[in-house]
Amino acid sequence: MAMMARTIRNSASRRTMMMSRPIFGLRSMSSWWKNVEPAPKDPILGVTEAFLADPSPDKVNVGVGAYRDDNGKPVVLDCVREAERRIAGTSFMEYLPMGGSVKMVEETLKLAYGDNSEFIKDKRVAAVQSLSGTGACRLFADFQTRFNPGSQIYIFLFQPGPNAQVPQKTYHYYHPETKGLDFKGLMDDVKNAPEGSFFLLHACAHNPTGVDPTEEQWREISQLFKAKNHFAFFDMAYQGFASGDPARDAKSIRIFLEDGHHIGISQSYAKNMGLYGQRVGCLSVLCENEKQAVTVKSQLQQLARAMYSNPPLHGAQIVSTILGDPELKSLWLKEVKIMADRIIGMRTTLRESLEKLGSPLSWEHVTKQIGMFCYSGLTPEQVDRLTSEYHIYMTRNGRISMAGVTTGNVGYLANAIHEVTKSS
Repeated sequence: MAMMARTIRNSASRRTMMMSRPIFGLRSMSSWWKNVEPAPKDPILGVTEAFLADPSPDKVNVGVGAYRDDNGKPVVLDCVREAERRIAGTSFMEYLPMGGSVKMVEETLKLAYGDNSEFIKDKRVAAVQSLSGTGACRLFADFQTRFNPGSQIYIFLFQPGPNAQVPQKTYHYYHPETKGLDFKGLMDDVKNAPEGSFFLLHACAHNPTGVDPTEEQWREISQLFKAKNHFAFFDMAYQGFASGDPARDAKSIRIFLEDGHHIGISQSYAKNMGLYGQRVGCLSVLCENEKQAVTVKSQLQQLARAMYSNPPLHGAQIVSTILGDPELKSLWLKEVKIMADRIIGMRTTLRESLEKLGSPLSWEHVTKQIGMFCYSGLTPEQVDRLTSEYHIYMTRNGRISMAGVTTGNVGYLANAIHEVTKSS
């Protein structure tokens, strides 16, 4: 028994010594991430979190970037419901190719380039399915970095991601005094940019300002781009949702195509089909010929392979089902116009309500701007008052999501805005 006790004590002692002795090359488990700092809070998501935590029955959220009906509720379009019903009868769960759904891409290109586009017929467009518009921008940023190293992109707002390594410069766009387009500043920056520069342009319903160039201004921009040999990369997240007419919303792109530009386009279906969580989009690049398009597509696919391998299936099935069926596409066109018209109607009502209250300020920009967002001109201090005194939530730059404005809260919103701005 004594010998057994000594053996147990010796074994325990050896284990203790082994546990306390540092093992060469192995760092303390608690030190792996000690240098990681908290990331800054997302300003938009922070608005929603604060809104949800507010117990006030009068609270209003005009910060959310998703469509709501006139009752403030999320919407699933009837065309989407019918597409889902048809898809439910299939059991295809395989990976999509790296380039995504061929049918979805084909139908998406028709929306941007036109149903009878010569570029599509001549197979000059290199295109792949992307992870919505954000993914398309990131994919193009990596493509630009790889094949135009050292080039930069001129932006108003662009977040390609921390690893894209694309040098960025800003160009003038929004005029804070007129709350409209700074066309002279924009043209000066385009003119003064080094020849062959990349520019990110919003095709319609500019986010966050809601300020779009006129058709004539787009033509002038296109001509100056041509003279400077600049490359235009269009982000088109609101086709159909801006005016209610997809062809009208693609006019800027069609102008550039008519003028002979080789362009890039990011498209997505979050806003105009309500497919926010499906993350379905498309990146396309117009090339010189079919051979070049095949080459460019192969490189886009290789970049996508390293990022996410294959794009998601379900959203692509919904889009291709809707756009590939004349009846469902017709239904979608009606529904997207209903969404656009509601937003346009709320702009008119908000402006009229402010004017009836006797506001000393001009609110003409509310109806001149277009799309989901209104750059109100409110200062951060005025936004803070709206939140603290009236429980109205928006980003501190004064951007109002018109999707959050309803017939039930527009009067309350107008009165609150009037109260915090009437002394301006």
